[in-house]
Amino acid sequence: MRYSAEEPLLLTPGPLTTRASVKAAMLRDWGSRDSAFIDLNADVLRQLAALAGDPDELVAVPMQGSGSFAVEAMLGTFLPPTGRILVCVNGAYGDRMVQMVRRHGRNVAVLEQPENQPNDVQALERMLAADPAISHVAVVHCETTSGILNPLADVAHSVARHGRRLLIDAMSTFGALPVDARQIPFDALAASSNKCLEGVPGMGFVIARRAALAATETQAPALCLDLFAQEAAMRMTGQWRFTPPTHVIAALHQALAEHSAEGGVAGRGERYRQNCRILVEGMRALGFETLLPDALQAPIIVTFKLPNDPAFSFDRFYEALRQRGFAIYPGKLTVAPSFRMGCIGALGASEMKAAVAAVGEAVAEMGLAMPAAA
Repeated sequence: MRYSAEEPLLLTPGPLTTRASVKAAMLRDWGSRDSAFIDLNADVLRQLAALAGDPDELVAVPMQGSGSFAVEAMLGTFLPPTGRILVCVNGAYGDRMVQMVRRHGRNVAVLEQPENQPNDVQALERMLAADPAISHVAVVHCETTSGILNPLADVAHSVARHGRRLLIDAMSTFGALPVDARQIPFDALAASSNKCLEGVPGMGFVIARRAALAATETQAPALCLDLFAQEAAMRMTGQWRFTPPTHVIAALHQALAEHSAEGGVAGRGERYRQNCRILVEGMRALGFETLLPDALQAPIIVTFKLPNDPAFSFDRFYEALRQRGFAIYPGKLTVAPSFRMGCIGALGASEMKAAVAAVGEAVAEMGLAMPAAA
């Protein structure tokens, strides 16, 4: 099968390739105060909360915008003005959380690791023991700067042992890798309508423990990013405080039905793991080197080191793949020149095999001298 340069498959961390059925769900216009939309929205939020554990204990609070809007809303709402947060950083998205907290004028400490190393739980233990002023910890589950999977459970239990509160950026994992509030102690996690749920971009959300959210009144430093006020309005009226992304919510409703039909988190995660195996094995056979060992690699996006060949140009490589119907991402690393290829979205084994074949054609077209496969 030949794929189209006009509408390439997106091997990226998001936006992603979506199914026609999800796109078709956006063809209807919805009135935001209409009872049909209010019911649709409530059903989406119930399903999101249930994906993270007990929906009686949890509440999903939506937020207009990209996933970063939800992350900033979470940080601003849950960190009180007198609090101090420790952010675990091993890539651009951890660093972005640090910038958000500083912009809010809140107190922040940083535990930083190189982009190709997971969060250091022992160092976290030492920092929590040494600094009783730390009230909260923030962590990125999968840091898509590199594709590394951070040790979320170990971080969460360390934070809980020290009596602190955990906030999770689960943007790139929610819906494909389990994050269950009955096993992972956290106050809130942020994710979005696209990524592993395979909706379309435009809505982030925060899943919070009801008791933790109830303690955040008046803490948010921004009117529009106040999760407490958003949840309170929805609880009383069923409506968003400000104009909701109605078409995005309708698409997410359809995407959640397809997520359930695939087997939920377990089924979605297994397809992504298969995609990742096909991609990594195929690229290594072509002579490409992965940044991460398999034990640290999340089945979300894979970072490959640039070939050590002066004939290689990322722009030419990107365009050669684009002409064959595939779009990839440049690298964001400081530790090594790289590019990234995603494993998520409405893609399966046949698409991943075709992507590897397209890379092989691009390598031959560019005349690259690739090392023999091990």
